[in-house]
Amino acid sequence: MLGRRKLALALLLGAALTAGLGSPATAEPAKAVDHPVRTTGCHRSPPVTPGETTGASVVSGGLTREYTVHLPARYDPDRPYPLVLSFHGHKRTSAYQEKLSGFSALDTIAVYPQGLVGTDGETAWTGAPYSAAADDVLFTSDLLNSLQRTLCVDPARIFATGKSNGGGFTGLLACRLASRIAAFAPVSGAFYPQGGECDPSRPAPILDFHGTADTTIPYAGNPAKGLPSIPDWLAGWSSRDGCFTRPLTYSPIKGVDVQRWFGCDRRSTVEHYRVEGAGHVWPSTQPNDDSATPTVLDATPVIWRFFRSHRLG
Repeated sequence: MLGRRKLALALLLGAALTAGLGSPATAEPAKAVDHPVRTTGCHRSPPVTPGETTGASVVSGGLTREYTVHLPARYDPDRPYPLVLSFHGHKRTSAYQEKLSGFSALDTIAVYPQGLVGTDGETAWTGAPYSAAADDVLFTSDLLNSLQRTLCVDPARIFATGKSNGGGFTGLLACRLASRIAAFAPVSGAFYPQGGECDPSRPAPILDFHGTADTTIPYAGNPAKGLPSIPDWLAGWSSRDGCFTRPLTYSPIKGVDVQRWFGCDRRSTVEHYRVEGAGHVWPSTQPNDDSATPTVLDATPVIWRFFRSHRLG
């Protein structure tokens, strides 16, 4: 009997202590890292074969997320490399984006993330009204963390670009990860209001391309969908970056007007390529999967030159 009483008292005491302590603290949700992260992946053999495009995955937000990565054929694990994130458009894939943007041919670590299937049954990125509920900004941060643990990435030379919805997401990354990613280059960007307010942690270098005959994401905007005109979107960034109000405009080749804002804070800049008569395309002087009709310039070399002129720090 005595033993039973002791057991009952012990149980009551345990219950009282548990009630006093309350329920266990809930773990805080993971957050995207908006500052440079030290790379630890140098001086070790890469997990993928240089010169080949390889599929891989990373866990983010409790989901297994996929991407493809391409290392230069002469990848040297003792040399820090720039890294380019290239985001596909709505309904597209990482393989499509690799072929379209062509960064795998350059001396960089080229990474093509894969979007999740959204509410319309097609792949998409955060910021669009049809995207999945997952946090793609967190995915981008977690992906960079993983790549920097396994590859020799220069943390000051991480860049982001993308087409259409991927371009809009690139603009969203400029708002959310400006201190992690050095420069941003949207192409035919879909800048939906669902991306939320934009308050970047530093002036973000922006290079933008858009065709005047784009009927998918009109140059003049689409008020019914909340899409701003491209001039209004650019004005927003020139203001955030502290640039002079009016840009310098020039035409390097017939059919292309370039606007560049000077006087921006902390060596930032805003540049825009207005491609006359171009539709919803990744500009290319050769036919590509976006369009059988070539444009008068190639976007990828221009983006690469822009990226090489910017770095964190």
